[in-house]
Amino acid sequence: MSSIVIVGGHGRVGLLTASALDKQGHVVRSLIRSDDQGAEIEATGAVPYLLDIEGSDAGDFADAFDSSDAVVFTAGGGADGNAERKRTVDLEGSLKSIEAAQRSGIRRFVQISAMGVDEPLPDDTDPVWRAYVEAKRDADAALRASDLDWTIIRPGRLTDGPATDAVRMGTSLPSGAIARADVAAVIVAVLEDDSTIGLQFDLTSGDQSISDAIASLS
Repeated sequence: MSSIVIVGGHGRVGLLTASALDKQGHVVRSLIRSDDQGAEIEATGAVPYLLDIEGSDAGDFADAFDSSDAVVFTAGGGADGNAERKRTVDLEGSLKSIEAAQRSGIRRFVQISAMGVDEPLPDDTDPVWRAYVEAKRDADAALRASDLDWTIIRPGRLTDGPATDAVRMGTSLPSGAIARADVAAVIVAVLEDDSTIGLQFDLTSGDQSISDAIASLS
């Protein structure tokens, strides 16, 4: 049993991940920005912890991470059309989480990114989409450059629906979709499999079980 903290605990992937981890016997602390979100967190079996990603510094994050064994970063600024929040949440939230993990002596760090963020963008790219892609790209680069035991998961277009345990993992996969519930299941699997440390991979729906897909990476 491990103690795991989820940054972005009230997001749809965060909620599903907390529930999946709880079912596996892990102790989960989910970071939220509003007390109003606490009941939904508790329904997953996790413990809510109030922390405003944008208004907190790395020291505040380190306090939130206290006594944890691993960090899962699933936070995002959302589809609100606000380019600035892509920087303050998707990038700066990750940077503060990385620093806090280092301060707290936490080695394991799993980050949810997105497919294709290392690819160059056309000149006419929508400014909000550009901000999102660049934030994810830079957050991933910072995590790869850290001394943490990291795994970066880059899912395709996220959909709703039940977990299928039918996925595809690899580098530079063709564009595709993946159920959020499957993303959550993959997060649980990589946390429990040290062979995924130091790996970055795309994730879409496919025809392999999660365990077989992870084995194919290594």
